[in-house]
Amino acid sequence: MLITHDTRCALDTVVDLVNTAPDDAAGTADRLTDVTALEAFVRKNEISDVGTIAERDLLAVRTVRDRFAGVFAAPDPRAAAELINDLIAAAGTTPRLTDHDGYDWHVHYFAPGASVADHLAADCGMALAFFVVAGEQERLRRCDAPDCRHAFVDLSRNRSRRYCDSRTCGNRLHVAAYRARRKEAAG
Repeated sequence: MLITHDTRCALDTVVDLVNTAPDDAAGTADRLTDVTALEAFVRKNEISDVGTIAERDLLAVRTVRDRFAGVFAAPDPRAAAELINDLIAAAGTTPRLTDHDGYDWHVHYFAPGASVADHLAADCGMALAFFVVAGEQERLRRCDAPDCRHAFVDLSRNRSRRYCDSRTCGNRLHVAAYRARRKEAAG
């Protein structure tokens, strides 16, 4: 599956957004607690064409975040498509070509002057839509580590990625399994 630069950026952004949500199982708190946190999220993900961010934007982005989390949890493409369609329709999607900040021509799906929530819903929703259209919804996953449920997009060639980060979650579980095997063998 060919993934363009702007689609990859949108995928990274949606994953980062979904992973800001609180998770009782993993013991993580909400990382979008105030407008300052949302502004930091916008800067970190280099989201362009965002004006002044207010409290209403924070609430709207949290709602979009919850709906994106639903896409990662969707049991089948039809359910994912319904969620994505609702998101991008509500955002007033307006595709347009642009070449800004040193990037070649690419498509933005949000309308000029859109709120940050509509911007995220349109651009990130379209990136997720491409995966459903390509029959690749199963690549939208949650980490297999029992104490981590972070979202990620499996871009491995053989669709075998199991952890959000192989250096942390993957290594931690592999070391634990190794130690358990050694303890059992010694025991």
